[in-house]
Amino acid sequence: MAKIRLLLAVLLQLFDRCQPVPRYSNGFLYHDIFNNNGNGEISFNGVQLHVESEQTFVFTSHGGNITLPCRYWYEPPLSSPRRTRIKWSWQPVSGAHETDVLVSIGNRQRTFDRFQNRVHLREESAGDVSLVIEGLHPNDSGRYRCEVIDGLEDESVNIQLELRGVVFPYQPHHGRYQLTFSMAQQACEEQEAVMATFEQLYAAWEEGLDWCNAGWLADGTVQYPITLPRVPCGGWGLAPGLRSYGPRHKHVHRYDVFCFSTSLKGKVYFLQHPHRLNFTEAAQACVGDGARIAKVGQLYAAWKFTGLDQCDAGWLADGSVRYPITNPRLNCGPMEPGVRSFGFPAPRHRHGVYCYKAEQRSRGEGVVTV
Repeated sequence: MAKIRLLLAVLLQLFDRCQPVPRYSNGFLYHDIFNNNGNGEISFNGVQLHVESEQTFVFTSHGGNITLPCRYWYEPPLSSPRRTRIKWSWQPVSGAHETDVLVSIGNRQRTFDRFQNRVHLREESAGDVSLVIEGLHPNDSGRYRCEVIDGLEDESVNIQLELRGVVFPYQPHHGRYQLTFSMAQQACEEQEAVMATFEQLYAAWEEGLDWCNAGWLADGTVQYPITLPRVPCGGWGLAPGLRSYGPRHKHVHRYDVFCFSTSLKGKVYFLQHPHRLNFTEAAQACVGDGARIAKVGQLYAAWKFTGLDQCDAGWLADGSVRYPITNPRLNCGPMEPGVRSFGFPAPRHRHGVYCYKAEQRSRGEGVVTV
């Protein structure tokens, strides 16, 4: 009897293997693959989904609009459109967690958090799911991921968005090494900038930035760039480079900060005025000229990207007095380009003033792409 039962079991196994392989229908053709342990795995075996971007790096300026290109298609082409899910996500340059930007299914779109009312899909042609971002913020830089999902198929492409910018060291009016991490973040934001990343500071060092005061970076480390080794800055024995204190306690330790300011959609200029002005008069004079008193980050951006060169000290919004030099000359500070600083004089002192006038956009102006 035992032999008969064993024979029946073998015949049943053979019968099962002769049955047709089940098909999984999602508009695509799938089949089963049996691996060594006998488990069934679904494998795509038909129309293939493709996602691509014509640009993997996009550079732009603060305040404008930008389009991050992304398109998808099927190979071979489908005979009828499919209901796909489009998802854009963003990871900031600080390395923080990836967050959702936009999700689209059919005619429905949803935007998230800081991107609400600022993003939409371009959809100029079939398969065009390019992301349009309006009113770019200084901290919109980072890695954007365009993901297309159709059933079990999921393809994506990454696009790096970088805002052209300049790194500058900053300390507030109350002196050196006064900022906790959160205070440093706020200080940069108040100067129309964001905290610099290690990569941005390193690039600035390669371009010649030399600064002996330690400052916070966006990742919570404290560092400073040295091109000319000297005793107060690590000693003669250390090679040029970035000096690092490593991660510091964000609520306890206090340092300066390195900020990153992007190129602007506007103009910074030295206001020609018949008289020198105290701080209050300077701010009012800019308003009277249809502008506002410039911020430190705006002055650095104008120096870096528009070649602003003015050998006249002027007030800025934080109460400091500075002037930008692109063509070094006698009586204009050191014989190297840079933004010169007179620190924070008493508000009653009289100087010139630097104003910022935002670029006027005409009605119906299109999206700026780079």
